[in-house]
Amino acid sequence: MPTARSQQVSLQDTPFYHCVSRCVRRSFLCGIDAYTGISYEHRRDWVEKRLLELSQAFAIEVCAFAVMSNHTHVVLHVDAQQAKDWSTLEVLNRWHQLFAGTEVTRRYCDDEQRDNLASVERHQVERKAELYRTRLVDLSWFMRSLNEYIAREANKEDECTGRFWEGRFKSQALLDEQALLACMAYVDLNPIRGGIAKTPEQSDFTSIQMRIRAALQGKQPEPLKPFDANNLGLHALPCHLNDYLELVEFTGRAIRGDKTGAIPATCGTLLQRLDIDLDSWMELTEGFEYQFCHLTGRLHSLQHCRQTDGMHRIRGSGNAKRLLGA
Repeated sequence: MPTARSQQVSLQDTPFYHCVSRCVRRSFLCGIDAYTGISYEHRRDWVEKRLLELSQAFAIEVCAFAVMSNHTHVVLHVDAQQAKDWSTLEVLNRWHQLFAGTEVTRRYCDDEQRDNLASVERHQVERKAELYRTRLVDLSWFMRSLNEYIAREANKEDECTGRFWEGRFKSQALLDEQALLACMAYVDLNPIRGGIAKTPEQSDFTSIQMRIRAALQGKQPEPLKPFDANNLGLHALPCHLNDYLELVEFTGRAIRGDKTGAIPATCGTLLQRLDIDLDSWMELTEGFEYQFCHLTGRLHSLQHCRQTDGMHRIRGSGNAKRLLGA
């Protein structure tokens, strides 16, 4: 029986989540259909553009993503405090970037009409704004806004109706730094494992390609959540960008059987700092999605999370001890 979404997403435990959506059809979401020869490569661009567009409106940041032939991976950071700090006008403007809103909310956003609203209309606006505020920080609304948009566009192109995704998206809570970095590396290396690309910089429609291209100019990509080694904490990506890029490069080389790369000193230091041994790290980043259920992290993180939600059974405790350390 699937776990209720309310039990999978708890911002008190972590703001970081790994979400996976899979296509239900035999034909591809993207790529070239081997049966018909039809190319759906252009749909990768749909997914990437929509994903980054949503991150500009929601209080949800994109940490990593990969658009595959029949599924998508995203690692997201939910910034609840950001949404709380928004004014009513900012909430409505953000909502209207994606949805029509109501006639009265649109009038409120018009500088010339705002002062003419009656008190009852202003009350309606405030109620709507609070509703929109909760949705703009809601992981399910974010994924719904992504997947429904892609499904409508694909159905229109295929001239058909019906279900496009196999069901609700899969969600994994990333409870600590170890889980976050392992999951991001897993997502960024998906095209390489799938045989779509040979190197991270050749992995089109992925976050790692965006980060590498920006790094070559001495920058970090604005649409993605940045790394900040000087401001580590629960809401920061927990290392320097250079460390992460080298870590992904090393991990990708080690996974490939036709290359034997030496471990860069910076990568080794990072793994030691996170107390993860090399074999465990390789196993994590080869199949992160299947090592855990909806909660992911070290054993003490899983235990703490279960104490807060009142549940006693800890699924994945064995892999947590084996792969992420005591």
